[in-house]
Amino acid sequence: MVESKKIEQVNVRYAPSPTGIPHIGNIRTAIFDWIYSKSKNGQFIVRIEDTDRSRYDPHSEQSIFDSLQWLGLDWDQGPDKTGINSPYVQSKRKHFYVEAAEKLVKSGHAYYDDTTPGELEALRKRQKANGEPPRYDGRGRFRSEKDISNSRDKGLPIVIRFKAPKTGNLEFYDEVRGKISFNLSEIDDFVILKSDGMPTYHLAHIVDDFEMGITHVIRGEEWIPSTPKHQLIQTALNIKPPKYVHVPLIFGKDKSKLSKRHGAKSVLEYRDEGYLPEALFNYLVLLGWSPGDDTEIMDKSEIVKRFTINRISESPAVFDPEKLEWMNGIYIRSLSTTNLAQRILPYLEKPEKDGGFSDTIERPINSNLLIKIVPHIRERLKTLLDVKELIDFFYLESVCPKIDELVPKTMDTASTVKCLYASLNLIKNAKDFSAQCLENIFRLQAEKLNLKPGQMFSPIRISVTGKRIAPPLFETLEILGKEKSFQRIKNAIDMLEK
Repeated sequence: MVESKKIEQVNVRYAPSPTGIPHIGNIRTAIFDWIYSKSKNGQFIVRIEDTDRSRYDPHSEQSIFDSLQWLGLDWDQGPDKTGINSPYVQSKRKHFYVEAAEKLVKSGHAYYDDTTPGELEALRKRQKANGEPPRYDGRGRFRSEKDISNSRDKGLPIVIRFKAPKTGNLEFYDEVRGKISFNLSEIDDFVILKSDGMPTYHLAHIVDDFEMGITHVIRGEEWIPSTPKHQLIQTALNIKPPKYVHVPLIFGKDKSKLSKRHGAKSVLEYRDEGYLPEALFNYLVLLGWSPGDDTEIMDKSEIVKRFTINRISESPAVFDPEKLEWMNGIYIRSLSTTNLAQRILPYLEKPEKDGGFSDTIERPINSNLLIKIVPHIRERLKTLLDVKELIDFFYLESVCPKIDELVPKTMDTASTVKCLYASLNLIKNAKDFSAQCLENIFRLQAEKLNLKPGQMFSPIRISVTGKRIAPPLFETLEILGKEKSFQRIKNAIDMLEK
């Protein structure tokens, strides 16, 4: 490892561990990284921290990249790109960590430790019994080279621990919280290289951040207590620390740590449930950051333009699923008809078992028909998944309304049938099948039958859609067309006359 490296630009990194599907807090950090790199014309680096091989999950790793891509967080360097800092996967960078750990041993800042897992467990039990906090007692400091060699010959696990100072204070500066001070006596000697030769997070990310020229480490505030350990290692390796930006935690509305019960899901779950990536991006940015005024709806370019670290809050952010749903609706309604139809189409194309249209509906889905429908349902949508139940009747050959829903509460079967027969005649004789003309003639017919418009329109709506809630009636008739509208009303009459 070289002793110094000149840094010319802002470099940030998103370095997830592929041990599970990335949660909202994790992705929020990636968004902050991406925005800051864009605001400073810097580099956004993706690095996979997979040193915990026992928990490594390839599905998790793929979901990390899928989440970033769906949100539009393009990276400048990463595992799939050729870069000056390759490889960008920690399991392939093992030699860097071994070299750094051995350097620390040679300089007297670290030591080999052959304390067995059983001995460590016995130590913790004794400390617990004595009412003491469980911590390593530093016994490895007094093991000789011969002791370690003998243990290695016996096949015992050998780790390398950092030799933490016993006294003093360490102060570091956090870009969000200012100066933070720690009592070094509270830090025990911690493992930096495991017995399998893989590093712990404490060592690995420091080595990688240095080698990759990371200027700003943006991470969750849960890492604040570990920062003194990181700065001790940096000092021992003669590495200049990057700037630390510890972002606030995300809580549920009950002020407890965010979890599934608060409505929080993974990014890909939100994708599958019909949320727009730009809406989720916008919402997550506002969890812990503010533009300085009451502006809430902002596209990426505006957010990048207005983003500054000093607007990141110290206080925990509160995740509100209803607020996200509201914001998603705003974004849906801002899309052009064609764009919205294109976004909706993949959800309808899915097999029925995966949430798509009934398998009886022919694929590919008629996109031209969808474009005609979209303007009449746009205002009702909170997610793209809301579409299916609203419009599937347009694509079905026939519908099967419930008889008890066909007859309005203020009418009986006979008057309903009379109303539907009158509707058949109107549809059959209509010269202009536009929504406006249909509405005019149907309203006149309601007056002739001495019915309120709602009384007449309700059985017609249920006859042609099979639903109590559907898009506007006359726009629906226009889109369905004369033949299909006529046939569905006739079928409803047949059901009532049986």
